[in-house]
Amino acid sequence: MMPNSICRCPWVDLTKPDYVKYHDEEWGVPVYDDVKMFEFIVLESAQAGLSWYTILKRREQYRAAFAQFDVEQVAQFSQQKVEALLQDEGIIRHRGKINAAITNAQVFMRIQQEFGSFSEYLWRYVDHQPIVNAPQCKEDYLANSELSDRISRDLKKRGFKFFGSTICYAHLQACGLIIDHSLDCFKYNSDFTQR
Repeated sequence: MMPNSICRCPWVDLTKPDYVKYHDEEWGVPVYDDVKMFEFIVLESAQAGLSWYTILKRREQYRAAFAQFDVEQVAQFSQQKVEALLQDEGIIRHRGKINAAITNAQVFMRIQQEFGSFSEYLWRYVDHQPIVNAPQCKEDYLANSELSDRISRDLKKRGFKFFGSTICYAHLQACGLIIDHSLDCFKYNSDFTQR
Protein backbone atom coordinates (compact mmCIF):
# COMPACT_ATOMS: atom_id res chain seq x y z
CA MET A 1 0.00 0.00 0.00
CA MET A 2 1.34 3.44 -0.90
CA PRO A 3 2.08 5.61 2.16
CA ASN A 4 -0.24 8.37 0.95
CA SER A 5 -3.17 6.06 0.22
CA ILE A 6 -4.00 5.47 3.87
CA CYS A 7 -5.85 7.92 6.08
CA ARG A 8 -3.78 10.05 8.46
CA CYS A 9 -4.37 12.95 10.82
CA PRO A 10 -5.42 16.10 8.93
CA TRP A 11 -2.33 18.08 10.00
CA VAL A 12 0.12 15.76 8.24
CA ASP A 13 1.71 17.29 5.13
CA LEU A 14 1.83 14.32 2.77
CA THR A 15 4.34 16.08 0.49
CA LYS A 16 7.01 15.79 3.23
CA PRO A 17 8.17 12.16 3.66
CA ASP A 18 10.01 12.93 6.93
CA TYR A 19 6.83 14.50 8.36
CA VAL A 20 4.77 11.46 7.32
CA LYS A 21 7.39 9.13 8.87
CA TYR A 22 7.33 11.13 12.13
CA HIS A 23 3.53 10.86 12.28
CA ASP A 24 3.49 7.16 11.40
CA GLU A 25 6.33 5.97 13.62
CA GLU A 26 6.74 8.38 16.54
CA TRP A 27 3.95 10.85 17.23
CA GLY A 28 1.70 9.55 20.00
CA VAL A 29 3.81 6.46 20.70
CA PRO A 30 4.22 6.25 24.50
CA VAL A 31 7.75 7.21 25.54
CA TYR A 32 9.27 6.00 28.81
CA ASP A 33 12.92 6.64 28.02
CA ASP A 34 14.40 9.74 29.64
CA VAL A 35 16.83 10.41 26.78
CA LYS A 36 13.93 10.51 24.31
CA MET A 37 11.89 12.62 26.74
CA PHE A 38 14.74 15.12 27.01
CA GLU A 39 15.16 15.17 23.23
CA PHE A 40 11.52 16.18 22.81
CA ILE A 41 11.87 18.83 25.53
CA VAL A 42 14.80 20.44 23.68
CA LEU A 43 13.04 20.19 20.31
CA GLU A 44 9.63 21.35 21.53
CA SER A 45 11.19 24.30 23.39
CA ALA A 46 13.10 25.26 20.24
CA GLN A 47 9.81 25.17 18.36
CA ALA A 48 8.24 28.03 20.36
CA GLY A 49 6.86 30.49 17.82
CA LEU A 50 7.80 28.26 14.87
CA SER A 51 6.28 25.30 13.04
CA TRP A 52 7.13 21.79 14.20
CA TYR A 53 8.44 20.96 10.74
CA THR A 54 11.01 23.78 11.01
CA ILE A 55 12.49 21.86 13.97
CA LEU A 56 11.87 18.33 12.69
CA LYS A 57 13.96 18.87 9.56
CA ARG A 58 16.85 20.07 11.78
CA ARG A 59 16.64 17.13 14.17
CA GLU A 60 19.95 15.53 13.19
CA GLN A 61 21.73 18.86 13.58
CA TYR A 62 20.14 19.22 17.03
CA ARG A 63 21.38 15.75 17.97
CA ALA A 64 24.92 16.72 17.00
CA ALA A 65 24.73 20.16 18.66
CA PHE A 66 23.22 18.89 21.91
CA ALA A 67 25.45 15.87 22.61
CA GLN A 68 22.91 13.32 21.34
CA PHE A 69 20.60 14.75 24.02
CA ASP A 70 22.79 13.50 26.86
CA VAL A 71 21.19 15.48 29.68
CA GLU A 72 24.31 15.45 31.89
CA GLN A 73 26.47 16.88 29.13
CA VAL A 74 23.93 19.53 28.14
CA ALA A 75 23.50 20.56 31.81
CA GLN A 76 27.22 21.42 31.85
CA PHE A 77 27.36 23.44 28.62
CA SER A 78 29.48 26.54 29.19
CA GLN A 79 28.92 30.09 27.97
CA GLN A 80 31.64 29.38 25.41
CA LYS A 81 29.55 26.46 24.14
CA VAL A 82 26.48 28.72 23.94
CA GLU A 83 28.46 31.17 21.78
CA ALA A 84 29.53 28.29 19.51
CA LEU A 85 25.91 27.09 19.19
CA LEU A 86 24.85 30.61 18.23
CA GLN A 87 27.08 30.18 15.15
CA ASP A 88 25.62 26.76 14.26
CA GLU A 89 23.47 27.20 11.15
CA GLY A 90 21.94 23.76 11.60
CA ILE A 91 19.85 24.80 14.61
CA ILE A 92 17.65 27.75 15.59
CA ARG A 93 20.21 30.32 16.72
CA HIS A 94 18.25 31.89 19.55
CA ARG A 95 20.19 32.61 22.73
CA GLY A 96 17.14 32.27 24.99
CA LYS A 97 16.22 28.86 23.59
CA ILE A 98 19.79 27.57 23.78
CA ASN A 99 20.12 28.77 27.38
CA ALA A 100 16.71 27.22 28.14
CA ALA A 101 17.96 23.82 26.94
CA ILE A 102 20.83 24.03 29.43
CA THR A 103 18.65 25.24 32.31
CA ASN A 104 16.01 22.62 31.50
CA ALA A 105 18.69 19.91 31.51
CA GLN A 106 19.71 20.95 35.03
CA VAL A 107 16.08 20.96 36.24
CA PHE A 108 15.44 17.66 34.41
CA MET A 109 18.27 16.04 36.41
CA ARG A 110 16.87 17.34 39.70
CA ILE A 111 13.50 15.82 38.78
CA GLN A 112 15.24 12.52 37.97
CA GLN A 113 16.80 12.54 41.43
CA GLU A 114 13.48 13.30 43.09
CA PHE A 115 11.29 10.82 41.19
CA GLY A 116 13.76 8.20 39.96
CA SER A 117 13.25 9.28 36.36
CA PHE A 118 11.70 12.15 34.44
CA SER A 119 9.41 9.62 32.80
CA GLU A 120 8.02 8.62 36.21
CA TYR A 121 7.46 12.28 37.11
CA LEU A 122 5.50 12.92 33.90
CA TRP A 123 3.52 9.70 33.60
CA ARG A 124 2.17 9.98 37.14
CA TYR A 125 0.10 12.96 35.91
CA VAL A 126 -1.96 10.55 33.79
CA ASP A 127 -1.90 7.59 36.21
CA HIS A 128 0.50 5.84 33.81
CA GLN A 129 -2.23 5.48 31.14
CA PRO A 130 -2.33 7.54 27.94
CA ILE A 131 -5.32 9.86 27.54
CA VAL A 132 -6.96 8.89 24.23
CA ASN A 133 -8.84 11.70 22.51
CA ALA A 134 -10.76 11.33 19.26
CA PRO A 135 -10.47 14.49 17.17
CA GLN A 136 -12.45 14.32 13.94
CA CYS A 137 -11.12 17.39 12.12
CA LYS A 138 -8.38 20.03 12.44
CA GLU A 139 -10.67 22.25 14.52
CA ASP A 140 -10.98 19.53 17.17
CA TYR A 141 -7.26 19.61 18.01
CA LEU A 142 -6.42 21.44 21.22
CA ALA A 143 -3.43 23.74 21.66
CA ASN A 144 -3.38 23.15 25.42
CA SER A 145 -5.47 21.69 28.22
CA GLU A 146 -5.98 21.81 31.96
CA LEU A 147 -3.39 19.02 32.21
CA SER A 148 -0.75 20.88 30.18
CA ASP A 149 -1.50 24.01 32.22
CA ARG A 150 -0.85 22.09 35.42
CA ILE A 151 2.34 20.37 34.26
CA SER A 152 3.87 23.48 32.67
CA ARG A 153 3.06 25.47 35.80
CA ASP A 154 4.87 22.92 37.96
CA LEU A 155 7.85 22.74 35.60
CA LYS A 156 8.10 26.53 35.49
CA LYS A 157 8.09 26.58 39.29
CA ARG A 158 10.95 24.09 39.19
CA GLY A 159 12.84 26.36 36.77
CA PHE A 160 11.94 25.21 33.25
CA LYS A 161 12.15 27.85 30.49
CA PHE A 162 10.40 28.03 27.11
CA PHE A 163 7.91 25.39 28.21
CA GLY A 164 4.50 27.02 28.49
CA SER A 165 1.20 25.16 28.30
CA THR A 166 1.10 24.97 24.48
CA ILE A 167 4.65 23.59 24.24
CA CYS A 168 3.84 21.22 27.11
CA TYR A 169 0.73 19.95 25.32
CA ALA A 170 2.78 19.32 22.17
CA HIS A 171 5.28 17.41 24.33
CA LEU A 172 2.53 15.25 25.85
CA GLN A 173 1.26 14.46 22.33
CA ALA A 174 4.74 13.66 21.03
CA CYS A 175 5.50 11.36 23.97
CA GLY A 176 2.17 9.56 23.83
CA LEU A 177 0.75 10.70 27.16
CA ILE A 178 -2.02 12.22 25.08
CA ILE A 179 -3.05 10.28 21.98
CA ASP A 180 -4.50 12.76 19.51
CA HIS A 181 -4.64 10.69 16.34
CA SER A 182 -7.86 11.54 14.53
CA LEU A 183 -10.76 9.12 14.57
CA ASP A 184 -10.20 8.16 10.93
CA CYS A 185 -6.37 8.00 11.14
CA PHE A 186 -4.93 4.51 10.64
CA LYS A 187 -2.96 5.01 13.87
CA TYR A 188 -6.06 5.59 15.99
CA ASN A 189 -6.83 1.88 16.33
CA SER A 190 -3.22 0.74 16.25
CA ASP A 191 -1.35 -0.87 19.11
CA PHE A 192 0.25 2.50 19.90
CA THR A 193 -2.96 3.80 21.40
CA GLN A 194 -2.91 0.90 23.89
CA ARG A 195 -6.67 0.48 23.57
